[in-house]
Amino acid sequence: MNLSGVHLLLTYHCNYECDHCFVWSGPNQAGTMSLEQIREILRQSKDLGTVEWIYFEGGEPFLFYVVLCKGVDMAAGMGFKVGIVSNSYWATDVKDAEEYLKPFAGVVGDLSVSSDLYHADEKASREAKNACAAAKKLGIPIEIISIDPPEAGAASAAVGQLPAGESTVMYRGRAAVKLSGRAAKKPWEEFTTCPYEDLLEPERVHVDPFGTVHVCQGISLGNVFETPLKEICSTYDPEHHPITGPLLSGGPAELARRYKVPHASSHADACHLCYETRRALRKRFPEVLTPDQMYGEPRVQETAAKK
Repeated sequence: MNLSGVHLLLTYHCNYECDHCFVWSGPNQAGTMSLEQIREILRQSKDLGTVEWIYFEGGEPFLFYVVLCKGVDMAAGMGFKVGIVSNSYWATDVKDAEEYLKPFAGVVGDLSVSSDLYHADEKASREAKNACAAAKKLGIPIEIISIDPPEAGAASAAVGQLPAGESTVMYRGRAAVKLSGRAAKKPWEEFTTCPYEDLLEPERVHVDPFGTVHVCQGISLGNVFETPLKEICSTYDPEHHPITGPLLSGGPAELARRYKVPHASSHADACHLCYETRRALRKRFPEVLTPDQMYGEPRVQETAAKK
């Protein structure tokens, strides 16, 4: 596995609680990286020798602004290209947005802001427009991520964690629970591939505040605070991994079939069947299908973290 990108889920905390969120982020979510944890993850990423991009995501990373700024500086100082994903809640005014973004001018090579009807009353929110105006003044490359409602169907495509332009909902995380009922359904047997993630040769992973390395949100390859990322990458055996193995063999349908998981006859998309199947398998594979934040059970994780 030759990673070119490591995406840091800086925090699971978010000022919004959007129905389409993969990771169940929200105001009551637990889990935020410390600077020491960021430093360690960056060190391990550098040690791989293949990583070019470091992204800071969430949750909402701007809620921990000082940590974000220092983390970005550390990543850039180590020679990484840096990106940030934000909901742009902080861009209430163009001049204010400029102040927020000044530390990132000449440092951040990709700023992605979310703007759709899940975040605001209009598709292109005032905050997103302000963020775009400020970023352009400062020379920071910026794009807007916009997620269409379920009724848009397959009119647009989605790819991984960072869809370009307008994308349809992927029914994983909170979206599987909150939005799948509004979507057109297909027979479960049709979902024979994973259409969004390269599970065989992933080019990027997400690392969360607990150290979990996600090949897809909620599917763990290991923990960087227990095993070096270099070792996790070199020992990844996708065909024999208990979750990616069945998914590569026959998609979410095979995952459900292999472990004899009861399921509905139809689902909104491959992610929907995969997520519901994984949620049913969590007790069987607790070290792989983790953390609780990815499955809408933050209180359990928070309690465990305090012990």
